[in-house]
Amino acid sequence: MVSTAEQTTATDVAPKKGRSLWADARRRFLRNKAAMLGLAILVFVALFAVFGGLLAQWSNEELDYNVMGQAAQLGGPSLENGHYFGTDDLGRDLFARTVQGTQISLAVGVIGALIACVVGTVYGATAGYLGGRIDSVMMRLVDIFMAVPYMFVLILLLVMYGRSITILFIGVGLISWMEMARIVRGQTLSLKGRDFVEAAQATGVSTPVIIARHIVPNLLGVIAVYATLLVPLMILTESFISFLGLGVQEPMTSLGALISEGAGTIAYGTTWQLGFPLLFFVLTLFGFFFVGDGLRDALDPKDR
Repeated sequence: MVSTAEQTTATDVAPKKGRSLWADARRRFLRNKAAMLGLAILVFVALFAVFGGLLAQWSNEELDYNVMGQAAQLGGPSLENGHYFGTDDLGRDLFARTVQGTQISLAVGVIGALIACVVGTVYGATAGYLGGRIDSVMMRLVDIFMAVPYMFVLILLLVMYGRSITILFIGVGLISWMEMARIVRGQTLSLKGRDFVEAAQATGVSTPVIIARHIVPNLLGVIAVYATLLVPLMILTESFISFLGLGVQEPMTSLGALISEGAGTIAYGTTWQLGFPLLFFVLTLFGFFFVGDGLRDALDPKDR
């Protein structure tokens, strides 16, 4: 029989189960108050974009006519007539248009960031892993592309192929992948000398498989952090394009287009036409920035 003292000693020397990298990062993220606030803001904005249309009593294209047969232009917020955010300069319900604008802006931001992350990750990981002359040529091409004003390229695409929401998605994503490629390439250079990569090379694993199964999974933390910081940049870019009148076409709208319309009528004292779209625009940006900073702090190896 084993004595109680021996059992206690065996328990004391038994190794404790350690936390994984992702479990530790999740704990750090959940303890970050600013990140949790940003996450709560993003959940609120997402729920507004998805379910806000169910609360709207007017469509985003419908004009509200008063008893004199005239459009109720620039009407203030009211619960009685169903215009929770008021009406715009044409008499359309601003609540329904803000819901649609939030949907479009979030879609442009998320899809544009997704395209940029996929293209930049594949390009940067390939350049960093192959190295040598191929790496030099690929990264010099990135330097050349980054020297071209990306806003000019996006405007040129919209002028050449029309103000299509698809062109806006693709254009915003494809002009923003260069920085991601440089970040991924730098991280790949530090990973390709690791033991698990050398072991895969020694066993004859092909280059595409090594990149896909050994390099990219170890870059997910960096990619996730940069993606959350890239989404607000995409939204800002789309808003600027829409502010110039080159964004989505009517009857569709975006937060940038709504802000542009509200800025044009602010002289008439209609602060609601600018205030409500601007509120959701700012909430979205701050939410992504807070979450991005929280992920960066949680995954920072210096803080572990």
